[in-house]
Amino acid sequence: MSRLNELRMIARVAQMYHIEGQRQSEIAKHLRISQATVSRMLKRAQEEEIVRTTVVAPSGTYAELESGLRSRFGLSEAIVVECSEDRDGAIMARIGEAAAHFLEATLQAGEIIGVSSWSETILRMVDNIHPMKSGKARYVVQTLGGMGDPTVQIHANQLTTRLARLTGAEAHLLSAPGVAQSREAKLVLLGDTYVRQTMELFSRITLAIVGIGAMEPSGMLARSGNVFSSRELAEVAEAGGVGDISLRFFNAEGGFVKTPLHDRVIGMTLEELSKVDRVIALAGGRSKTEAIRGALRTGVIDLLITDRFTAERLLEAQA
Repeated sequence: MSRLNELRMIARVAQMYHIEGQRQSEIAKHLRISQATVSRMLKRAQEEEIVRTTVVAPSGTYAELESGLRSRFGLSEAIVVECSEDRDGAIMARIGEAAAHFLEATLQAGEIIGVSSWSETILRMVDNIHPMKSGKARYVVQTLGGMGDPTVQIHANQLTTRLARLTGAEAHLLSAPGVAQSREAKLVLLGDTYVRQTMELFSRITLAIVGIGAMEPSGMLARSGNVFSSRELAEVAEAGGVGDISLRFFNAEGGFVKTPLHDRVIGMTLEELSKVDRVIALAGGRSKTEAIRGALRTGVIDLLITDRFTAERLLEAQA
């Protein structure tokens, strides 16, 4: 009976602490035992499963989907957002809100943020960020050429400069088109001092925020003019490409796909991105599901923020 008596005492201590809300010092005084003994008993209460910890996911959160994504794709974290409609506009809005909150909560002092500025979802994130009173970031670096159609280019530049202002950072714009007319034209553009200075910061980026594109370019990217022709994209598809991160293509298994088009892109490569300490991808939607699955298999992405419909599709089958 000695063990039963011991467990009874432990249970009483656990009840007083967890249910009655008493402090350890109060329990010790009441039972005439030391506070160290109370602490040991509380630890034993867990070991004996007298006290069991249960985490109840709040309504509108998807812990099982997030766990499934982490397990299947080797992610450090996954965030699955509630969305009432499986529609691109609604999905981008919800992902943008969640990404803004996560960035505000986890941004470290002195971070150098790399951002792909032709993403509508990332633009939604910036729209939702609150100004950080004590500036945290050091630089915000544009990781894909930001010049294009003037009516759209302003959005790309504002995305970078606004994110810098909101995080207390200095903006470094990549003042070149995302896609050069030729490899030779790209080499000329890389000779520009300001372009070179921005690209030299790629190796110092500590946090990269990227979108994931399907083979069909997003509306914002298409309007910018920083796209390849249908014929050129067909060549990428023939080489196995299913999607891109900042116009760097990959296949369904996560392998990098390089065609002659690769040499015309002015921006960060997937190899450079893979060396960044933390890479956050913002993407969702039915049309992007295959691209997102391939992107997750590259091993480049650490954290995915997506919607519940896309998360369910990603976990439906091991394609």
